[in-house]
Amino acid sequence: MSKLSRKLILRIALVICAVCALSMVANTFLLPDYFLYQKKLKLGELTSQLAVMDYRELVPQIEHLEAEHQVIIVYASLSDTTEGVNSWLKERLNRKGIALSKFWLTEESIAKLREGGRVNKIYNQSKLKSSYLVNFFPVDGNVFAVGESISHSSDTIGIVNRFNAYLWFGALILLILLCAVYAARIVKPLARLNETAEAISNLSFTKADIKTGDEIESLAHSINRMSDKLEDAHRALEVKNANLRTFIADISHELKTPLSLIQVYASGIKDGLDDGTYADVIRKQSEEMAVMIDRLLELSRLQTELYRYEPIDFRQLLAETLDAYRPAFRQQGLTLEVDDRLQTEAWVSADRRKLETVLHNFMTNAMKYTTGERVGITVEAQADSVSFRIANGTDMAEEAGWESVWEPFYVMESSRNKKFSGTGLGLSIARTILQNHQASFGVHVWEGIVEFDFSLPLSRRCGLSENAAREA
Repeated sequence: MSKLSRKLILRIALVICAVCALSMVANTFLLPDYFLYQKKLKLGELTSQLAVMDYRELVPQIEHLEAEHQVIIVYASLSDTTEGVNSWLKERLNRKGIALSKFWLTEESIAKLREGGRVNKIYNQSKLKSSYLVNFFPVDGNVFAVGESISHSSDTIGIVNRFNAYLWFGALILLILLCAVYAARIVKPLARLNETAEAISNLSFTKADIKTGDEIESLAHSINRMSDKLEDAHRALEVKNANLRTFIADISHELKTPLSLIQVYASGIKDGLDDGTYADVIRKQSEEMAVMIDRLLELSRLQTELYRYEPIDFRQLLAETLDAYRPAFRQQGLTLEVDDRLQTEAWVSADRRKLETVLHNFMTNAMKYTTGERVGITVEAQADSVSFRIANGTDMAEEAGWESVWEPFYVMESSRNKKFSGTGLGLSIARTILQNHQASFGVHVWEGIVEFDFSLPLSRRCGLSENAAREA
């Protein structure tokens, strides 16, 4: 039996035992007093009703009152002596089947009744194991006694307590058995959940198959969802760690090469071997290192830097960016084809400098990595957004890993030849910026073509401009 089952059964057993003990104590010490109190209260109310009645009215109704209230009513004249009054009362009680060994009204009690007062007595008949409760009251010079026999309750209460003890003991055994059954039904699923949680803590992302139809099943579903999310996060972390290790190796290589060249050419200058180009080589290598370091700093800065949003005409910003890149495309022998489907201005709320960085990264990647002779750009307005797409040819369309191109330090070409060299930071920078602009973005590869796209929500200014255009 599990600890939880033992704890549950023990606590329920203690509660039942405590209730049983309290019940017996109440029956033994409180019930007799409460029973006597109720009898006195009942007899007192009846006495109060009879005391206001006339003698001639009361006497004919005695039998009816006795039958209705289950009491005995007798009377005697107060003009008689104390002994005479007691004799008359005892004789009339005997006629009605009430034989009392102890029954007596003292002279003080009779004097009080003659003055109009009431006397209440309880006579203990120990041999009969009963008591007789009597209320005496005067009516027109006569004393009336209203009495009721009360049996001693100690024996009865003892029997009741023993019966209750048997009853509670049986209930305790039954409840223990039921608790054992239900506890097992509760504990077994919890044990499976504990095993699942233990496996998850050991990075074994298992699931618990529990069908109880209650909160335990809901808990199992929550743990299963947590397991899936932790597994996804663990895999993503492993990918990032692998990318980080690759990046450290690559960046070490990228930094080591220019540093080695700088050292070699600096030594050549020191040894007098400079032919006039050594300083230029050192400067070029230093600049390449500075660019790489700047990219790292830019990615780090974008994580915490504040964005300054302002209304920007995306169509104008794109036109300025394309004008800057057209000469570079011509030098590379590439054709830049632009499909501008915007009918008017397209205003978006953005940080202009950072949005320019996104466009520059996409344009640079397309120009650098295309294997064709053309790069296509499409820009159009949707219902509530403006979308930008840039596509170029690639000979890596069949390769896996495109979904990771947004990750820091990731490069598609693992050999890192000069044609595909890079730090893998450009698209990570673009992703960070687009996420902060609440933009949707993605990459799609098909039939030797790779396409990057993003969509920015249109601002209200765009809607106002379109309305003004329609009115014109």
